[in-house]
Amino acid sequence: MDGKGPRIAVVGAGLGGLAAAAAMRRRGLDVTVYERADRLREDGVGMHLGPNGTRLLRRLGLDGFLAEHAVRPEALEVRAFVDGRVLTRQEMGAAWEEEFGAPYLTAHRGELHRALAGLLPDEVVRTGKELVAHEETADGVRLEFADGDVAHADVLIGADGVHSLVRRSVAGAENPVFSGNSAFRGLVDADAVPALSPDLMYMFAGPAARLLCYPVSGGRQFTYVAVVPDPDWTEESWTSAGRREDLAAALAGWTPEALSVAAGAGEVRRWALYDREPLERWSTARTTLLGDAAHPMLPHHGQGANQAFEDGMALALCLAEAEPGRAGVAAALRRYEDSRRPHTAKVQLGSRDSGSLRLGGGRPQQGGAPGAAGSAGNSGTPGALSRMVQDVGWIQRHDAEAALAAGPGTRAAATGGDIGG
Repeated sequence: MDGKGPRIAVVGAGLGGLAAAAAMRRRGLDVTVYERADRLREDGVGMHLGPNGTRLLRRLGLDGFLAEHAVRPEALEVRAFVDGRVLTRQEMGAAWEEEFGAPYLTAHRGELHRALAGLLPDEVVRTGKELVAHEETADGVRLEFADGDVAHADVLIGADGVHSLVRRSVAGAENPVFSGNSAFRGLVDADAVPALSPDLMYMFAGPAARLLCYPVSGGRQFTYVAVVPDPDWTEESWTSAGRREDLAAALAGWTPEALSVAAGAGEVRRWALYDREPLERWSTARTTLLGDAAHPMLPHHGQGANQAFEDGMALALCLAEAEPGRAGVAAALRRYEDSRRPHTAKVQLGSRDSGSLRLGGGRPQQGGAPGAAGSAGNSGTPGALSRMVQDVGWIQRHDAEAALAAGPGTRAAATGGDIGG
């Protein structure tokens, strides 16, 4: 460690790792990112950027990217799965941005990943570096890679995802918590689903399954996520292949708008939905965790990446303000964990049984019209959607940097509102 601050090693060049590195560079910190893949890439489709995330991305200088490539949905429409009837509509767009101080956006993960990578000089990110071991010493952290290389740093940040090697070294072995659900996901060209407006988000809410569709890539494509009960599909991988015919079967009998998504889908991916119990600690004297490595969560709040952005910005601030020396690093990591861990644990646990899970789909029952209020399994009413937004508004009001500056026990207000997915 020199007078310019600690040397920081970030393991993992996903969205969270790159955002953290960009935040650290903006604060003048010496950071290197190590990525196991031989090139930078982000497998994935669309993602939600809540106000708690977009305000931070703007601070990183991504205003232009967001304006050009992200979409600000004007509303979320919850529709009955059998006939496409609009059960309720939540206005968003300009109204949310004005009220909450930052927009709710949807974006393509790969496009955002490239934009974050563009914030960093090429020499900061080192690809083909798979971490196989690390050791803390009095002088720092020694990192060993699969290719035989060795590196040294003052701080190690595990941003290496849900199967994190760094997490295992900090927290030990643990058992994933299976939700019993799996999710189909992918992209469909907007031209293939002409009945869907590129200005809107859609939730087709079935009695057990649900289909979320939202625009990305400036409205040229839709991302779809179909969450279905399936205790037999247990592969926890974002890149595992699914079959279009299985997606179509899961939506059999649904409204034509939903079926058009299955018919127009290109490559279909499927992953089992797991999370983990919140950790009792994230950090040692020189090592800490970030994003999915720290708090893997179910997608029902649409907050996985947003929480990683909050982690990265808060950690950058803590390290930039750290006192020199080993004790200063350890104190900075404690400060970071004390600020972030209680917040993310609440988001993580809340994602299990709320967010979009609260929206039923209007299963027809005798004497009731399909999708009508009061049908079995239907909670897709204005009241249900309003309660869902209100219950988790604290997530999107949160400003991670302001909360850190305010100190423990103080909640910094910013913006609010949330939808699952």
